[in-house]
Amino acid sequence: MKPCALSDLKSGKSKMKVPKYKRVLLKMSGEALLCGKKYGIEPEAVKLIAREIKPVYDMKVQLGIVIGGGNIWRARMAMKKSRGGKKDVFVIDRVTADHMGILATIINALAIQDVLEKEGIYTRVQTAIDMHKLAEPYIRRKAVRHLEKCRVVIFAGGTGNPYFTTDTAAALRAVETNADIILKATKVDGVYSADPMKNKKAKKFDKLTYLEAINKNLKIMDTTAISLCMDNKLPIVVFDLWEPGNITRAVLGEKVGTIIS
Repeated sequence: MKPCALSDLKSGKSKMKVPKYKRVLLKMSGEALLCGKKYGIEPEAVKLIAREIKPVYDMKVQLGIVIGGGNIWRARMAMKKSRGGKKDVFVIDRVTADHMGILATIINALAIQDVLEKEGIYTRVQTAIDMHKLAEPYIRRKAVRHLEKCRVVIFAGGTGNPYFTTDTAAALRAVETNADIILKATKVDGVYSADPMKNKKAKKFDKLTYLEAINKNLKIMDTTAISLCMDNKLPIVVFDLWEPGNITRAVLGEKVGTIIS
């Protein structure tokens, strides 16, 4: 298979739009796979996501994906209030709890891979911890080569370390693979001054700087992830995953959601 190239889109009589970004990193939370459920993976949700990714794949955009594991396990599930209720304590050791979350992201990655391939999308799963019988180990040069060959690379297992979120993993993999932008898919249509589902007066931001996102404590991504993006001048677009066509519009550079740069 020949490498992906934007020039492929300009040949012949194709009317396909040319994307603004050649290589992107799509970050989704594990909750995206719930589709109303309290726990687990809803196959129909994965199928809908795959159908949103297919037009981007067909445009020969080089796509990496990082998925969280919150639909299966979160570290806070191993916590309980201490006596007096003043602070949380871990029933399961924090490091162990985080490793359980790392395994949850790998389960999600395998589910996404299976459904993407049923849509005719070539994929590879790379894990931050070695699981040779399930997926490739993460090797930066190999990941870049997969991207160049039009394979969607799903980066599973976070950074492989406890205490680091999948947001930080997304920022790290985007920087390592020289992505042009991070697409942060959420359940709302951008970044707000407060939770729009709880506060009807919450203000939506069309644009933010990295420092504004950090100083306003908007909880878009954790501070480590945003700082990493800021240091490497990597823009972030936050948008509604469930608005049909939003991933494609973001890749084309159309106005969608909130941009942080």
